[in-house]
Amino acid sequence: MKQLLKVLLICFASPLFAQEIHDCSKHKIKLSGLEPTASKAAMNSMEAYDVHYYKLDLNIERNSIYLSGNVMIGVKVKSSPFAQFLFELHPNFVIDTVLINGISAIYTRTGSVVSATVPGSAPAINSNLTLRVYYRGTAPSGASAAIGNGFSTGTSTSWGNQATWSLSQPYAAYEWFPVKQSLPDKADSVEVWITTDTSNKAGSNGLLQQVSPMPNGKHRWEWKSRYPIAYYLISVSVARYVDYTIYAKPAGMTDSIPVVNFIYNNVIGSPNANSTLVFFKTEIDKTVDMLHVFSNRFGLYPFRLEKYGHCMAPFSGGMEHQTMTTQGLFNQDLTAHELGHQWFGDYVTCASWKDIWVNEGFATYSEYLYREAASPSTRLAWLNSKNNSVLSGSNGSVYVPDTTSVSRIFNSRLTYNKGALILHMLRYEINNDSLFFLGLRNYLQLYGSAVATGVDFRQVMQNTTGMNFSDFFNQWYTGEGHPTFSLQWNQVGNQLYLQTTQTTSFPSVTPLFKMHLDYRLSRSGLPDTTLRLYHDQNLENFILNVSGTVTAIVLDPDQWVVNANGTVIKNTNLVLGINGLVATDQQVNIYPNPVNELLLLENRSGRKMTFEIVDIQGKVQFQSDAREGRQQFNISHLPTGTYFLVGLNDQQDLKIPFLKE
Repeated sequence: MKQLLKVLLICFASPLFAQEIHDCSKHKIKLSGLEPTASKAAMNSMEAYDVHYYKLDLNIERNSIYLSGNVMIGVKVKSSPFAQFLFELHPNFVIDTVLINGISAIYTRTGSVVSATVPGSAPAINSNLTLRVYYRGTAPSGASAAIGNGFSTGTSTSWGNQATWSLSQPYAAYEWFPVKQSLPDKADSVEVWITTDTSNKAGSNGLLQQVSPMPNGKHRWEWKSRYPIAYYLISVSVARYVDYTIYAKPAGMTDSIPVVNFIYNNVIGSPNANSTLVFFKTEIDKTVDMLHVFSNRFGLYPFRLEKYGHCMAPFSGGMEHQTMTTQGLFNQDLTAHELGHQWFGDYVTCASWKDIWVNEGFATYSEYLYREAASPSTRLAWLNSKNNSVLSGSNGSVYVPDTTSVSRIFNSRLTYNKGALILHMLRYEINNDSLFFLGLRNYLQLYGSAVATGVDFRQVMQNTTGMNFSDFFNQWYTGEGHPTFSLQWNQVGNQLYLQTTQTTSFPSVTPLFKMHLDYRLSRSGLPDTTLRLYHDQNLENFILNVSGTVTAIVLDPDQWVVNANGTVIKNTNLVLGINGLVATDQQVNIYPNPVNELLLLENRSGRKMTFEIVDIQGKVQFQSDAREGRQQFNISHLPTGTYFLVGLNDQQDLKIPFLKE
């Protein structure tokens, strides 16, 4: 294909390392080889019903992974005949009784899968059934959940407090309660009742209904949530806690949202009595401001009729349990990340672990958005850190083709850091924050309380902006690697010649990244100017008319896109021309540039050419023939962005970029 020269005629007379491991990811990536415990055939059999309700009524203490009690699952029958009711529960647990609609049912166990025979005649489609399982036993401790085990106990090495807690993502909910582990099948509501010693508090999802006294020095914490919830977001944490509740009131709300924090209550009389709350209070208090910022950006907190909150547990990361995150510590990025998950991961959940990006990439970008609002001077450092992490490897897609490995699902470099930067780059490509955040809100509104994929998100953003993001997602989401841009440049008089070469780190999968890139020009005696140019070839030539003497050029100075640092060299021998047209003669010219309404074309080539105005997706917006002389195009109707004036005849191809303001 013939190389086209891009001529941008703009006169600038006046101002116009090492891989990072994410706190949320560091424990999730330590495992490998974990697969869903139920076979595909068993999972297909479980699709014969929809889960509507879970009620967990369990006995749990802060220093043991032994538990007992019962769990009720309310379902609606989807297919007939429905003779076997399948669910998962770890073989460590002894099942005492299985009841279906209150009637004792015969059951068999194959590994983690339990199959209970429905008593009597087969229920009709759309009929409701309840399954209640009475069980007891010691939860497994083989570290098969994303963050350790599905159910764990431990002692904080920093504070000395004992705690027992659940962490079910991605496949480990069955390690502590009977469950259907299907992402699309969200329960409409959940109740979690925990009976424990009176010295403990038990935190869980939703609102605390009451704390009921029980025999033998126990009390029962009764939590209930009426919002749809994915199986792995049901949670419990038990410890000696102090309840530190604060309140947020985002714009648009008439009532406040309680932020309920269950923080280690150090043993009274010890040297560190109550010091955990004192130590973390400033960081915890930031949660209120984060709720305000994210509600403004994403739409009101989705579980605002209940609460948000935290339960402490002795691990160093966090897990976004719906309405009550479990965290081992508090720092700004971790707290912002887990709160961001309430919108992205909890309210809208990935439809499969292949699309974990719509959970983790979005939550990671929430860290940046809060920095942008609260401490903008730290934004560039955050971006540089994430970019360096992505560049520490040369391959791998953000989309997860293999979900049998937890370490691949929760890869810090790809799922978290590159995932976050995809959103940052998409924001840059859209080049309109109002549209970008409207797209996020549209996505949440369309898929709220349900599940979505990366393709679903792409479609929402295309519908919102009117732009085509097929190339973008093929390159950055399912594609692999990253580009490196190297630049040679030269200035002759007021003409600046740019020759940019793009190489990619994994060309067998992604040989080219079609994208915009910023060029910051430093000039003697004049302010720096940043120019945004579009690249759709591995070798790009640009000619710019500039004022002053260019002293240096920096590519992507504000770290908008993932790219490695190539060389930037002034080459005094570099002079560019347009085939039969001599660039320095300016035989074809357009002005003004940037332009708002009327684009003037000056054709002094002496030859008839067909001229088209096309957008960056190649869609023709205007077409005309022009002989020598001047012609004008009214482009006031075009959206803001980059366009090209394309000239064609038998002797040369011409492609002149311009900016529509």
